Amino acid sequence: MHDTTLPAGHRRDAQGRLVPVSKIKAIDRLRDELVRELFAEAEQAQAQLAAFKRKAMETIDTFVQMSAEQYGVSLGGRKGNVTLLSFDGEIRVLRAIAESIQFDERLQAAKALIDECLAEWTVGARPQIATLIQDAFRVDATGKLRTGSILTLRRLDITDERWQRAMQAIADAVQVIGSKSYVRFQRRDEHGDYQHLSLDFAGV
Repeated sequence: MHDTTLPAGHRRDAQGRLVPVSKIKAIDRLRDELVRELFAEAEQAQAQLAAFKRKAMETIDTFVQMSAEQYGVSLGGRKGNVTLLSFDGEIRVLRAIAESIQFDERLQAAKALIDECLAEWTVGARPQIATLIQDAFRVDATGKLRTGSILTLRRLDITDERWQRAMQAIADAVQVIGSKSYVRFQRRDEHGDYQHLSLDFAGV
């Protein structure tokens, strides 16, 4: 959008200086017009994608609820991943809701209990598990705990009572801080594999 506060016949350059339009080269004016025109169209396309995403999510939610009601069930909220297929199986729509999580202070209690277990287990008896556990609590390149690795520990079949308490502490420490919804569209190719219809909803 052009700055309406500029003096007549002037434009502001990238350094914020006022420049008379008569002093701006024709190619620079043409480039400016091209960039602004394309950007305006991109904004319109983004708005259309955002509107379509909202419609798709609402339509899927309505259908899932209607399907559940066939069995006398009322679903609360909009959770879980859903895959919907066309009757011939050629096309499918996938709804995914990815939650962003972090851990509160109870994770420290879990780590202390886990450390107790590791201190008593001999390295020779469970070296692979010890390595897996220690690796789970390493931070990533940005200094953050890798939530997926920590949650994976709950799948280990360990019956030690302290371990079980640690796993409960991990479960209690999980805090959902946000979620992001995705809709993906796929069509089956000649080899029977589903291929994505390229639509970038992630940033909409």
